[in-house]
Amino acid sequence: MSNAVVLGSGIGGLAAAIRLSRQGIDVTVYESADRAGGKIAELNLNGFRFDAGPSLLTLPEMVFEILDDDLRFPVRKLEIITKYFYPDGTQLSAYGNITKLSGEIEGKLNVPAVKVTDYLRKAAKVYELTSDLFIFGSFHRLRNLMNRNALKTLVNFRKLQAFQNLHNFNVHELEEKRLVQLFDRYATYNGSDPNQTPATLSVISHLEHNLGAFIPEDGMFQVIRSLEQQALRLGVKFHFGQPVRKVEIDKGKVLGLLLDSGFVSAEIVVSDVDIHHFYSTILPDKKRLAKIDREERSSSALIFYWGMKGNYPELDIHNIFFSEKYPNEFYHLFRTKDVFDDPTIYIYISSKYNPSDAPEGSENWFVMINAPADIGQNWNIFIETSRKKILQKLELMLGKNIRNSIVSEEILSPPEIAKQTGSVNGSLYGSSSNSRFASFNRHANFRSDIHGLYFVGGSVHPGGGIPLCLSSARIVDELVKEQLIKNRL
Repeated sequence: MSNAVVLGSGIGGLAAAIRLSRQGIDVTVYESADRAGGKIAELNLNGFRFDAGPSLLTLPEMVFEILDDDLRFPVRKLEIITKYFYPDGTQLSAYGNITKLSGEIEGKLNVPAVKVTDYLRKAAKVYELTSDLFIFGSFHRLRNLMNRNALKTLVNFRKLQAFQNLHNFNVHELEEKRLVQLFDRYATYNGSDPNQTPATLSVISHLEHNLGAFIPEDGMFQVIRSLEQQALRLGVKFHFGQPVRKVEIDKGKVLGLLLDSGFVSAEIVVSDVDIHHFYSTILPDKKRLAKIDREERSSSALIFYWGMKGNYPELDIHNIFFSEKYPNEFYHLFRTKDVFDDPTIYIYISSKYNPSDAPEGSENWFVMINAPADIGQNWNIFIETSRKKILQKLELMLGKNIRNSIVSEEILSPPEIAKQTGSVNGSLYGSSSNSRFASFNRHANFRSDIHGLYFVGGSVHPGGGIPLCLSSARIVDELVKEQLIKNRL
């Protein structure tokens, strides 16, 4: 039996541990925090329960495929994915059903339904052309570039819209300003700027609208609970509060890990830590670190967890209150590195579908605005001014006194995100996708020059977000399987 160690227990690390264990490998996970989950967390505050990280699940089958039948949890497909509020008073429900969605847009924004269906059809085509090579496979391997699927992608490369930015593509395809703003928002799903990121990212709208958006009935942290339980069932061992200090390498081969408690030998090392942190601390490499530093960091978030007295029937599970000057918001995020004075506000209220998440007659509001990566700004001032702006905006757009309804509050800022999750600068997705070559510049899931060293998680290929992190574990699983077969020959 081979043995493997996994550094970190985010969703990528947990999935990798499960997959490797199913191969018959003895797996041990070392986690610096006191719990598993990484950015997927939950917060309990005075009777309110919050999903403290991601709040939406796409491609749930990627979770279920590595769970035993009895550990698969019920999920609910959302009828209304998001409710949008615009500064001009327009309110729009983004239905999960495409016919209802296009009809709603036609009725509220006076945009022909066919424009929406055509857009989502093109997004589906992008997914078809990119998924095998860029999402579920590794283009870092020559053999993956020399097959029929890769050739099909190359022949149809023009359809990927890789050489224009998402915003310009949306303007060309959708025209109507408010609708463009809605589909520009998908750039924020991996912490990027629609005015810079390639239009290929329209694929995110396909995942959400064509394939469906889901919520686990017991909250997003149920994903972590089930994965951890599955890992334990397979014999994976967890050591929490155990940061890894160094990966030991000799003659191009991993030897194991150096911990505060001593050395642990391993034939396979899988890192689920931020790749920047890995090369600055765990396996120092100035050359690779310099390459990573050339890529712009993704955005972060400023989050207010508010326990709210009262019920708000005008709100849904997911709600967006748009900025009037959306391009200016991204200029502040990525250029001036501060918080815009009219930020777009996201409110997630899980108690809308799970009443036990809040006391009776109350709601749990996860209130988030996009924030820049932490480079030493005065976050106390940002928090104070942003809180005031958020309350003013919500009270104006909802016509209700919001501030007096807040009975509990917790705040999470980029420095705290960095501290709690190990995300360098608090960047939620590692590097942003603010260049046409961003996907190609993401670190591979392996090192060809170091036998036995692999990488998973949102800061490496294929990128951030639950499905992509799960995909990174699937890729590593295949790489390890191939290597073990070679070793036996």
